[in-house]
Amino acid sequence: MIPPADDNAMTPEKLQQDKQASALFHCELYDADVVKKIAEEFLPSLASACVDNTTGGLFRSPASVAVDIRKEMIEYLTQRSENFVAESVVLDGGLSGHISDDPYEILSDFVDDFASSKRNFFSKVSGWLLSDRREDRIDDFVQEMEMTGFWLLGRRESVAQTLLKNVDFKRSYHCTMSFNSAEEMEEHKLNCGFRAMTCPNEGCSATFSAAHGVNHDSICPFKILKCEQNCDYSIMRREMDRHCITVCPMKLVKCSFHSVGCSSSVPKCKIDQHRVDDVNSHLILVLQYFHKDVSLEDLHVRLEELMELSSPTKLATARDARTLMSAVKGLEARLGPLKITITESKTDETEDHADASSHESPKEAKMETTNRPSDCSDVPNSRETTEESPGGKEKVGTQNKDEVETRESPRVEETDDSIDVKNGSAMADFTSNESPKEAKVEITNTLCNQETVEESSSDKEKRSMENKDEGEIGDPQK
Repeated sequence: MIPPADDNAMTPEKLQQDKQASALFHCELYDADVVKKIAEEFLPSLASACVDNTTGGLFRSPASVAVDIRKEMIEYLTQRSENFVAESVVLDGGLSGHISDDPYEILSDFVDDFASSKRNFFSKVSGWLLSDRREDRIDDFVQEMEMTGFWLLGRRESVAQTLLKNVDFKRSYHCTMSFNSAEEMEEHKLNCGFRAMTCPNEGCSATFSAAHGVNHDSICPFKILKCEQNCDYSIMRREMDRHCITVCPMKLVKCSFHSVGCSSSVPKCKIDQHRVDDVNSHLILVLQYFHKDVSLEDLHVRLEELMELSSPTKLATARDARTLMSAVKGLEARLGPLKITITESKTDETEDHADASSHESPKEAKMETTNRPSDCSDVPNSRETTEESPGGKEKVGTQNKDEVETRESPRVEETDDSIDVKNGSAMADFTSNESPKEAKVEITNTLCNQETVEESSSDKEKRSMENKDEGEIGDPQK
């Protein structure tokens, strides 16, 4: 044995390093999730390489070259993974671009590169023209290898562990501890953060590293949880939404009296208590539906009458608005009509309306005079009105000769014919020169004057007959 060159070579730090270097037992635990994901990528990539390599060949099939291509694939991935740290970190001296530290992404790129290297000319052409057919052939070959057990998952995971150890330069996905004895190593594995664990939740078969147990537990769909709406049930996380929406007794529902105006939302299990607590407000809403223009004070008086006639507990048994409305109808039929209190504001409004009607404009007063029958004695003489209107004289002169002569003749005794002619001319004058409303008033006046003239002529005849009879009585000879 060659002695040390000097005394400084036997320092405690040096002895500790030599002890670790001479350790024979290493912890070979890895992140189980990442190892499984990498292993699952191997089989589809191998199938793609076999299909593309045999496309266009008449005597070769993907199954005939699967063994050789698998061997080439493992050698290619091992070589790339061993050179990854040297190529990406050491030789390049820290690349300007971002280098991913996720082993799954790194090895997935290696697998894709190998599959692309096995594509021949025919496979490239068929990939362009018949891409759907190529994908179907790859899927069929993957299923064939799984059924025959060509490359089992356990063996693929062993390869994946070796590759992960090569590319995990930050030592984040595998354990690097070493021990001098097997007992020490086994004791360490019981507490190692990379030890494999199976989810304890019933129905979940997921496996993961112990370091990721908390993360998995927070997303496991099979974990039993208390209801989010604080009901008494415990539900799986994956069924929580359906439970809260459909059958949860604490689900918020609309009040059964929302059709008449109740806007409360209460838990489904407390809807009966809500009907008992808010029976008064529900009755007020129903009364407002029946009596829309009645004041709230009158409705409260009616509510007290209903309560005296029927108990609140009985009315609270109505489960919806229709049932309560039917009950209120029956009670109101027994109570009779609703008494309405007239407030001072309504009286003031009535007085204001009366004052407004008394201060109508002259035009509105004239319209009322036209619409209601008037006393003929109050209507002015149409003859005088016609004479005062210059337009009337001119238009009377344009009538036929008989009417002009009758107009100009001395007014000694007016006969029925002359009255008719005058009335006709007056009506023609007013209807031609005045507005429809004024013409209507004048026509009414003319008719009243005609009736007055007829009455005066009949009085004159009666008076002449009486005088004649008196004369005969006074002169017996006659």
